[in-house]
Amino acid sequence: MKTIWASRALLPSGWASDVRVEIGNDGRIATVTPHAAPGGHLVGLLLPAPVNAHSHAFQRAMAGLTEARGPDPQDSFWTWRQLMFRFLDHLGPEDAEAITALVQMEMLEAGYATNVEFHYLHHRPGGRPYDRLAEMAERVAAATDLTGIGLTLLPVHYQFGGCDRRPLGPGQIRFGNDTDRFARLVEDSRKAIGALPGDAAIGVAPHSLRAIPPEALAATPALAGGGPVHMHLAEQVAEVEEVRHALGRRPVEWLLENVKVDAKWCLIHCTQMEPRETEGLAATGAVAGLCPITESSLGDGIFDGVRWMSAGGRIAIGSDSNIRISLTEELRTLEYSQRLRDGSRAALATADRSTGRRIFDAVCEGGAIAAGRETGVIAAGLQADLLALDSDHMDLEGRRDDTALDCWIFAGDDSLVRDVWAAGRHMVRDGAHIHRDTILRRYREAMKPLRDAL
Repeated sequence: MKTIWASRALLPSGWASDVRVEIGNDGRIATVTPHAAPGGHLVGLLLPAPVNAHSHAFQRAMAGLTEARGPDPQDSFWTWRQLMFRFLDHLGPEDAEAITALVQMEMLEAGYATNVEFHYLHHRPGGRPYDRLAEMAERVAAATDLTGIGLTLLPVHYQFGGCDRRPLGPGQIRFGNDTDRFARLVEDSRKAIGALPGDAAIGVAPHSLRAIPPEALAATPALAGGGPVHMHLAEQVAEVEEVRHALGRRPVEWLLENVKVDAKWCLIHCTQMEPRETEGLAATGAVAGLCPITESSLGDGIFDGVRWMSAGGRIAIGSDSNIRISLTEELRTLEYSQRLRDGSRAALATADRSTGRRIFDAVCEGGAIAAGRETGVIAAGLQADLLALDSDHMDLEGRRDDTALDCWIFAGDDSLVRDVWAAGRHMVRDGAHIHRDTILRRYREAMKPLRDAL
């Protein structure tokens, strides 16, 4: 048994004092005992560690490289995407492994315990498959073995360049598989994570309504083998118009009319929904996978969080392009975007829960569902995904419970995270990943030729 003792801990029943948490060798919480004598690893404030529900790890190496305006006077997501495709021409398997390890380390140090990797970088530059179809999935698994983060791997089905079924272009062609080869890729990816600890999981991700045959979408969940299904949906105005023109419905309308959407689904972004779409999709039990920093960076728009959560909708949080990996900033940006749109304050708070508490509870619950992972609260039988904050930090000193949570999210930052456990693996200690030096060295070695090439 591993033992953690916390001065204060957020339990399913609420805040509790002097909490002892015992973790079994299986990485699950064995017992949770409030009002216990100190012992084991002592921490100040103990919380469930959320899931990072949406990541394209390789894009971390592009952070900061796309802030100059290009030749198009209306610089947008679509011009950014062309830069991303050019970057991919230089990225090899070893590079992807080193970048993924850095991303996962930064996630852990920010307070996330799980990486849900929306994995679409499958093939060589030019589109020819590697000798092992799941070579790049193996690289994600190798990075995960080093970092110790929880992993839900989502192989992505990406077949066409648009709703007109045009071929994939340069850069983009590395993502491509027809339906049969994608099914083989999923099975090979399942084997690729087989050597990881038992909490590693797999799902599937049809990329978007633009990128796969709509008739293939209904069969996709079966490939997940009970795991989650994620898909980009209604992110950009141009995407909405392309889908409407090709399928006769807006993306959310078409999905609700043609696919049995339920709690296994996580729909990413959803920043371009009309009110009736927001309420209709929320009613399915699906999770909205929100990435507020990336959505701000790309000018996607503002997710209607107030309406969604008022309709009982679930949310999860992700770092998407990984331009900035910060749990606190994602949560803060989500709330502040609602305030800016509506001219309000405490937009997502309720009468009985502060803003920070309501959002944090929501992303812990929704993230667990989106990852297909038994986690999200500190309770016996669940994965020991935990984070501890420095309660002696000046921003938390003298603060308790929901107020302390609010101060961390809205006044503090990720430097307040002192310890993180992923399925009981104690990977962050005193604010730093235990393999930080090795991960940084490998990342720097990988980046030098990439920088020279770009």
